Amino acid sequence: MDVRDLRMFAAVAEAGVVTHAANQLNTVQSNVTARIRALETELGAPLFVRHSRGMSLTPAGSQLLPYANQILDLVEQARHAVSATGEARGTLRIGSLETTTAIRLPPLLASFGTRFPAVDLNLETGTTDQLVSAVLERKLDGAFVAGELVHPQLTTSAVFEEELVIATSLQIDDIDRYVANAEEVRVLVFRYGCSYRKRFENLLARRGVARIKVLELGTLEGILGCVAAGLGITLLPVSVVGTARMIAQHRLPAEESKVQTLFIKRRDTQAYLPLHEFERFVEEEARAGEARSSLKSVA
Repeated sequence: MDVRDLRMFAAVAEAGVVTHAANQLNTVQSNVTARIRALETELGAPLFVRHSRGMSLTPAGSQLLPYANQILDLVEQARHAVSATGEARGTLRIGSLETTTAIRLPPLLASFGTRFPAVDLNLETGTTDQLVSAVLERKLDGAFVAGELVHPQLTTSAVFEEELVIATSLQIDDIDRYVANAEEVRVLVFRYGCSYRKRFENLLARRGVARIKVLELGTLEGILGCVAAGLGITLLPVSVVGTARMIAQHRLPAEESKVQTLFIKRRDTQAYLPLHEFERFVEEEARAGEARSSLKSVA
């Protein structure tokens, strides 16, 4: 198999349309189509189903995709390893939760960019389930996710600890009385796959809430705005809610409020200097943050 054919195959699998893939690869549509057909002939199996909306992977294509992504990653890493002079350089694809991106990452990424200017860092946000899938499929080099996670193909390291609070409008002054008396509790959450959402639903169930109406929103700003307007309640890190106006915070017992933010990557990831330096940098910053918190508590 030719690496160029695999690159075209991966581009079409991601774009779903040959025209878009050709534009990304800076080539013509006929070239992409011809190379995909040649790859299908070589492998003896159709890789795509052609339809009016574009192209979708066949079972054989779905099996090939993770191998193709791994090969392309290794080729890119090998290129940088040979050309590098001890300096981290190349593209690093990192995923993160919306909440972590909003509060934790801006200063961290700014400092990392200053220390490693030759690393091009791409950031993608999503829910925990989405980010785990993207790392497993090699679409991301690593990601920040929340909660406990055990997976045979992933390594995890705890980098931050968050305290979760229930956020409501200012009209709600007693959250226990509110959930006890409400016939239906409206909760504002991210898309399905958000670990905070699962935790919140379990938390309300333990308090006897029988009926929960879930309202899904795509952004943190949307959730906070709807909470302030009284459209529902949510569960978020206190570091996020503390910056929002017109929102009340309701503290929880430690066993319900504490959650770890983990950095995950594939266990079989090859040595890649930008990722190695990023992991080490994040760990250093996490330790420094813990030290600052300890000093504040002593003071």
